[in-house]
Amino acid sequence: MNNPGKLIPLHGGYLKLKSFQIAQLAYDVTVRFRDRYIEKRSRTHDQMVQAARSGVQNIAEGSQASGTSKKTELKLTNVARASLEELRLDYEDNLRQRGLAQWPPEHPALMRFKARRCATLEQVRVWVEEERRGMKSVPVRERPCVSVTSAQLVANAALSLLNLACYLLDKQLAAQGEAFVEEGGFTERLYRVRSERRMHG
Repeated sequence: MNNPGKLIPLHGGYLKLKSFQIAQLAYDVTVRFRDRYIEKRSRTHDQMVQAARSGVQNIAEGSQASGTSKKTELKLTNVARASLEELRLDYEDNLRQRGLAQWPPEHPALMRFKARRCATLEQVRVWVEEERRGMKSVPVRERPCVSVTSAQLVANAALSLLNLACYLLDKQLAAQGEAFVEEGGFTERLYRVRSERRMHG
């Protein structure tokens, strides 16, 4: 702990967390994807957005809860991780059911996407447009047998974002687990603060 005598340590600051930023962008992308490519009567129409929102909200709530309960922080971060995993499976299912390819991380289009380090929905949209324009400039005989659609581009970009968010959350969970073991929760801090005051009182 930075200050072992402090009852409630610094907490929150989730807006600066990379996991929160990436999850929030994945949420924005998912809302747009849902509205454009998911049938409204489909069960996944709302489920995808709910899972995306749950990921964002639970990262934020876990960060806020960390001041008084490391246990709650761990629990909420784990809920966020599970929600984003559920969303990842929905995107994978969507691609499979449409007969569209899920690209490996080293796919050229995804490499270009990752190099962009998109931070906003608009930046993702521009990337999709440029990829579509780039395909049109390739001679017909050199194009893939199946043309790449905007839905396929967006779904694979979303999966790339979710893979990164899940990786970052795995690291957060490991760090939070270590902090809980080393520092304890609110009750342990309260005992330490009271003991110190008695010693110096």
